[in-house]
Amino acid sequence: MAVDIGIDLGTASVLVYVKGKGVVLKEPSVVAYDRETNEVKAIGEEARLMLGRTPGNIIAVRPLRHGVISDYTITEKMIKYFILKALGRRTFKKPRICICVPSGVTEVEKKAVEEATFAAGAREVHLIEEPVAAAIGAGIDISKACGNMIVDVGGGTSDIAVISLGGTVVNTSIKIAGDDFDEAIVRYMRKKHNLLIGDRTAEEIKIKIGTTYPLAEIEKLEVKGRNLVTGLPKTVLVTSSETEEALKEISGQIVEAVISVLEQTPPELSADVLDRGILRTGGGSMLRGLEELIEEKTGIHTITAEDPLKVVAVGTGQYAEYIGGSREL
Repeated sequence: MAVDIGIDLGTASVLVYVKGKGVVLKEPSVVAYDRETNEVKAIGEEARLMLGRTPGNIIAVRPLRHGVISDYTITEKMIKYFILKALGRRTFKKPRICICVPSGVTEVEKKAVEEATFAAGAREVHLIEEPVAAAIGAGIDISKACGNMIVDVGGGTSDIAVISLGGTVVNTSIKIAGDDFDEAIVRYMRKKHNLLIGDRTAEEIKIKIGTTYPLAEIEKLEVKGRNLVTGLPKTVLVTSSETEEALKEISGQIVEAVISVLEQTPPELSADVLDRGILRTGGGSMLRGLEELIEEKTGIHTITAEDPLKVVAVGTGQYAEYIGGSREL
């Protein structure tokens, strides 16, 4: 029996959906390899723990940048590893794979994803745009003549689209997302506290106390890093209102992109969006305050999908099943 697989190939993490089982794997898209022998040392969570902590000959890298393949051979090995891990070794027949790409990718970038997936052992490869996959995964009937607005904030790209009749009517993809939130926090800590922190620490701050909208109660977190003046380790107390200040510019750019898509939307679909609201998906939408910020600036009711991280993977997998003829969209 042929297996249908949906893969959400993200900049920050890879999720694999297997027909009949749902999302079976969620791992960071990080690969650690030996610079001299090119031998892969670790992939996924194990490799993520090595980020910023490796000796000279071992490098831990993210082979995707802004939703696009930046290191082809490493990406191919990573996809292969995740397919094997998700299916176990019991496959005799090559799987049919549906994989998602950001809405603004070029033909060359699409081709690279296709070829890497074929090389990793796929029998058929189908590409689907992220916002469309997100809409399917969130349970929206995209085949109807009705406008739905999706804001998918991932790790490397944010895709914003208005979908109707199974396709995107207006869309934009900006290279500003979760990773940029982390970088903004690193910059802020350096400027404000003279403290140098790594990307993992920045991500921890973002998850624990990060916000883009004033919270009712200010939260605090102790952050450890290196003092830039003395060069010694130091602990600093950071508040949630400081993260709001640090993330102001980045979140503002996402809101601007949402507004620019709304400006280009045909009037009939605009009315639908106003009725149905804006749906947020992707790991980046788990950042607090973004929902309130979008709602305040656009005046449109904004909701976050139930499990925003898995929505795209689920939609991609369901699309693979639909192509295979085993389900209706």
